[in-house]
Amino acid sequence: MSSTGSNIADIRKDYRLAELDEATAGDDPLAFFGKWFAEAEQAKVLEINAMTLATVDADNKPHARIVLLKGLDATGFVFFTNYNSAKGHDLDVNPFASSVFFWQELERQVRIEGITEKLEPEENDSYFHSRPAGSQLGAWASPQSRIISSRDILNENYKLYEDKYKESIPRPPHWGGYRIIPHRIEFWQGRSSRMHDRILFVYESGQWRKFRLAP
Repeated sequence: MSSTGSNIADIRKDYRLAELDEATAGDDPLAFFGKWFAEAEQAKVLEINAMTLATVDADNKPHARIVLLKGLDATGFVFFTNYNSAKGHDLDVNPFASSVFFWQELERQVRIEGITEKLEPEENDSYFHSRPAGSQLGAWASPQSRIISSRDILNENYKLYEDKYKESIPRPPHWGGYRIIPHRIEFWQGRSSRMHDRILFVYESGQWRKFRLAP
């Protein structure tokens, strides 16, 4: 098999930027994620809060897409979406999800697995009204994940809500956030010769346990 101009099997990179040990990771994976996130900000990582979100539908088929992390606290990881979207329907039937961050500039990856919960209306309202007006109108205009006949549908919907909400744009009842409450968080640091560092945290019996995984 080959790609345009190169052989896919021959594409590889040797990682040499940093290392990761158990002492550096500490005992609180959410706090350590915050540290890595701050370092990614300092390194000017592009799309720093972009994460792959994987869900499973009612037929046990997995689906993955990129969403944006919009909050982090001691409980978990927050993102927002249309509750009637494909991911929303998946999470209605199976609230478990996983996500992956890949920060190429630092040769780092973070994998998160956990259960999701919807945010309270007050949290949804607070974030929604912090968004640009165009994004607020887009939440009304787009029937996310549904098949539409043309782009004209979106443009017409957008104009309709733009005319309707000239002074203040309310949050759509079908739009809001989820929090991923993690039970597994793995930190991956690329190392030379594929001898990568992998530190895994597992939440058991009310506390985090830490393990090193083979690469």
